[in-house]
Amino acid sequence: MVRLTAGCLLTAGLVGAGPAAAGSAAVVGSTDAVEAATVVPVQTTGPADKRFNLVLMGDGYTAQEMPAFRADVEKHLNVLWSIEPFASYRSYINVWAVEVPSPESGVDCDPGLDAPRRDTPLDMGFWGGCDPGSVQRLLTVDSAKAAALADLVPGTSGANRQVVALAHSDTYGGAGGGYATASGGNALSSLITPHEIGHSLGKLQDEYDYYARGVPGGAYSGPEPSSAHHTLLTEEQMRERRAKWWRWLGEKSEAGGVIGRHEGGMYSTRGVWRPSKHSIMKTLGYGFDQVEREVMVQAISAKVNLVQAHTPNGTPIGADRTVWVDTLHPLGGELDVVWRLDGRTLGTGGARTVDLRALTLSPGNHTLTATVSDPTPFVRDPAIRGSAALTRTVSWTVNRALTTPEDDAEGGVEAAFTGHTPTTSPVAARSVVHADTTHPTRATLAVRWLLDGRTVDNPGNDRDLDLRSLRLSPGTHLLTARIPGTDAELRWTVDARPATESYELSEPLRTVHRPGRPVEYVYDREFTMRLAARDDRPGAVVSQFRVDGDGWYTYYGWPTDADAPFRFSPGGTVIDGLVYGKLGRTRAVPWDDATPDYGTHTVEYRSIDAAGNVSAPESFLVTLVAPQDD
Repeated sequence: MVRLTAGCLLTAGLVGAGPAAAGSAAVVGSTDAVEAATVVPVQTTGPADKRFNLVLMGDGYTAQEMPAFRADVEKHLNVLWSIEPFASYRSYINVWAVEVPSPESGVDCDPGLDAPRRDTPLDMGFWGGCDPGSVQRLLTVDSAKAAALADLVPGTSGANRQVVALAHSDTYGGAGGGYATASGGNALSSLITPHEIGHSLGKLQDEYDYYARGVPGGAYSGPEPSSAHHTLLTEEQMRERRAKWWRWLGEKSEAGGVIGRHEGGMYSTRGVWRPSKHSIMKTLGYGFDQVEREVMVQAISAKVNLVQAHTPNGTPIGADRTVWVDTLHPLGGELDVVWRLDGRTLGTGGARTVDLRALTLSPGNHTLTATVSDPTPFVRDPAIRGSAALTRTVSWTVNRALTTPEDDAEGGVEAAFTGHTPTTSPVAARSVVHADTTHPTRATLAVRWLLDGRTVDNPGNDRDLDLRSLRLSPGTHLLTARIPGTDAELRWTVDARPATESYELSEPLRTVHRPGRPVEYVYDREFTMRLAARDDRPGAVVSQFRVDGDGWYTYYGWPTDADAPFRFSPGGTVIDGLVYGKLGRTRAVPWDDATPDYGTHTVEYRSIDAAGNVSAPESFLVTLVAPQDD
């Protein structure tokens, strides 16, 4: 029975399937789990069959531990929405949680092969399903059982969904492939999830220069990789051949540094190159760089249709009517709509409706088209921009000799709102808000927008309002959408006040205050930093920091303890073969340059609240001096 309630392997992108995944017999054992499952809508942006559906399910959470699963889901989602392109395309995604109580707590072989196997609905386990020839952090799931639970979500199928299975574990691990997996409660868990979705959804490859932790991967000896973010080409060759990421070369990377040619990737230390020094596909904590982000935009958009509905076009239509398209509405920007009649562009300013009665048509058939496209700056490749993921065209045959029946309402003649940005929670000052309406055959409905009671000029596409263009003052605002001449009205609370971020450092040697400069702290050894955010509204806040203008790094505490502060040291701290917290030039693995960066460094910090507001960065200085002999 389904009850609807309101409401990586970081060394290889392997398919998350346990030994029992093959064959249909695995589904038989999942019958009890299916009967016991509860499907909980976490975020609904539209009908499931017209959205990309993210389905999260837990394994090893008993009935008493289900609150822990819900808390893990919230934590993972909060981080996901802070990372581009998920932040801008969140409105394309429905999120579902499948809650199924486990007979036993935990998952198989956690943390070692000598740990017991446990009776759980999805048979999740570390060590590739308790395989001694695997590695500890490969966390697998029985894919057939996961599919059986995902099928409980109405309107979803393998074509329009992404499954993420969370294990009730504090051990670092995950996997990417057909399904993504991650441990639910590790300090880094919420960063494992977008990395594994990068594998599963975007088919991105790992950028690690190792396979076994702490062991350099050797030299790459294969052909030019098919991976969009790995190459054997030089920068000059990329430009000459217009290949790989040549369009992004020389730009500051969204993950820090500059887009160029950085050696190492695909488990090889030498002989293959990646675009950025570090990105989420190499180092958890950073975001996707531009090359990976472009791939992910295409992958997300390919799961939906930019045109959600339109005037029926199966037969010719008359010229005595209006024609319309309903589109998706990215949070990060408006879609373009261009209308053409017999190939000639009509000056509609991006409107979603065109009134054929205002056109002078000669006798005979004419072709009317509406081309909907996504002008996102995240995409530069014309092949991606022109693909069905980012461009859709609808056409109609129009003949003025035809008469449209008076009772042909196509969605209802009554003026009303049919879809809109949810009004139940505040919207961010940096988002696009939308309001769709019904479509009378012989009328064009307008949407009037008001901010704090004053009309907002919004010509052309009046179904979307980009709040970023209004430069809102800090605080709370009231946004209203109305259909003039009717009682139809929508109201949103606009949260234009970002969360505030504060920091706490371990005791310095001394503190220096200079006029016109940030406060400076002097250390001659490692020190710790704790970030804490406060918001005036409910919802978790994601904290981030960066050092010397490098990429923004998500604060998660410390890899071994989410409640511990982040630790900076001259050479970094090695944990399970990876390096964390080197002040200055970062290093990811022990064989990276460990030369301490003495001198003064700038640490910036900021927050991203639940609505999506990003606070203005603040900063302090840290001066690291070489320790003196006692």
